[in-house]
Amino acid sequence: MSNNAEKAYKELVEKWREVSLIASCAGMLHWDQETYMPKGGGEHRAEQVAYLSGLAHSKAVDPKVGELLKTVEGSDLVKDEFSDTGSNMREMRHQYDMETKLPQRLVEELSRTTAIAQNVWVVARKECDFAKFLPHLEKIAKLKREQADCLGYKKEPYDALLDHYEPGMTTEMIRGIFEGFRQELVDLVHAIADSPKKPKVSILEKEYPIDRQILFSQEAAAAIGLNFHTGRLDVSAHPFTTGLGPGDTRITTRYNLHHLGQAFFGTLHEGGHAIYDQGLDPAHYGIPRGEAVSLGIHESQSRMWENHVGRGKSFWKHFFPRAQQMFPENLSDVKFDDFFFAINDVRPSFIRVEADEVTYNLHIMLRFELELALLNGDLQPKDLPATWNDRFTKYFGITPKNDAEGCLQDVHWSAGLIGYFPTYSLGNLYAAQFYVKAEEDIRYLDDQFASGNFTELKAWLNKNIHAHGQRYRAAKLVEVVTGKKLDHKYAMSYLKSKYGELYGL
Repeated sequence: MSNNAEKAYKELVEKWREVSLIASCAGMLHWDQETYMPKGGGEHRAEQVAYLSGLAHSKAVDPKVGELLKTVEGSDLVKDEFSDTGSNMREMRHQYDMETKLPQRLVEELSRTTAIAQNVWVVARKECDFAKFLPHLEKIAKLKREQADCLGYKKEPYDALLDHYEPGMTTEMIRGIFEGFRQELVDLVHAIADSPKKPKVSILEKEYPIDRQILFSQEAAAAIGLNFHTGRLDVSAHPFTTGLGPGDTRITTRYNLHHLGQAFFGTLHEGGHAIYDQGLDPAHYGIPRGEAVSLGIHESQSRMWENHVGRGKSFWKHFFPRAQQMFPENLSDVKFDDFFFAINDVRPSFIRVEADEVTYNLHIMLRFELELALLNGDLQPKDLPATWNDRFTKYFGITPKNDAEGCLQDVHWSAGLIGYFPTYSLGNLYAAQFYVKAEEDIRYLDDQFASGNFTELKAWLNKNIHAHGQRYRAAKLVEVVTGKKLDHKYAMSYLKSKYGELYGL
């Protein structure tokens, strides 16, 4: 191991951490924009974020970084791909190659355009006015096509964008996963729809005072392991999680006075993301070994806590008595089985983030098809509302009444996050496969949950997933943790077993 390589590696780490600090500052500005920024601050915020994006990009593509990478790549430091240095170097090289393909002008233009577009989207969604958002979407689609061309791809432009969120994944692989998954999901949805058993969802649709919802949600998030000493919970139009660095992880949710489940499960979901961020090794902050594997793996953590745990019977054996204490006027006379059935209601719905476990992946498949068409030029932005409504009706049998229920519901396209949506379904698949393994490894997991003890599952996730950072890519991590390749059969088995029992299938 040469001294030159060691010195170069140390310098590389310093440069990488500098870029991470800039990204953290931009993340803080984004969090503020979504939570507390005055409405009039949008245009100036766009300039601030564009400047930081440009600054981070210029440092990331510094030719000196390329020289340092070459120096280290010829040494023993990269001998083992899965060692700390080996995995850092693998991902640094991948990120550097991607960054150097993007001109600074494009990086700044994308940042400025999306910062403005997100503010417009909030208003357009509120007013159900797609025309207001259209020119911004047209510009974003054009810029994302340019980005894909700059990054390069073997088969489809979408590959270039998807690889940013789920390294190693391709459009063809996603199609294959969805084709194997779709028909089984549709069959299950139809079987549930035909079942005479229906939950009393009105249980959840009474008036639930928001101050008590906040307390109840925070209590549950803390119970599953979210550390509020290094985290906080706020309100935003679209729930999200921001990991700003060691000791500072922030989540948001949105409350509905007339529905208990929306904010509660949203908080568990974002809490799962935050637990992942809080579980990353601070000694590796700012470099790949201290960062999440991919968006799909990140989503697996939020989905596991929200659904496998939070919508499970054992969880509510502990939390239902507490819910009755918090909301006696609504729940004191409600039977446990009725409440449990209500929180696991399956029915076609318009809003993705409020969709049940069974129909959720169909929402993702719809978005995947549409953004693929947008990027390929097969769908013009102006035709998005009509195309969305047409395909939504075919998938779900219901038609959105307005664009807020349809194509304006998600923040992603206004933020330029094309290629992001498939990671949600991947997260569901990863979560199911990880959870089966956790149940094998941890004795009496359900009994622990029923007594309010979630520490062993959190510790298992910390050890097997969080602590690795980017030591492994997603597909490899699944094999390392479970001993098997990713397979949608685990998710389908979970859904069929749980909902087959609930709906008497």
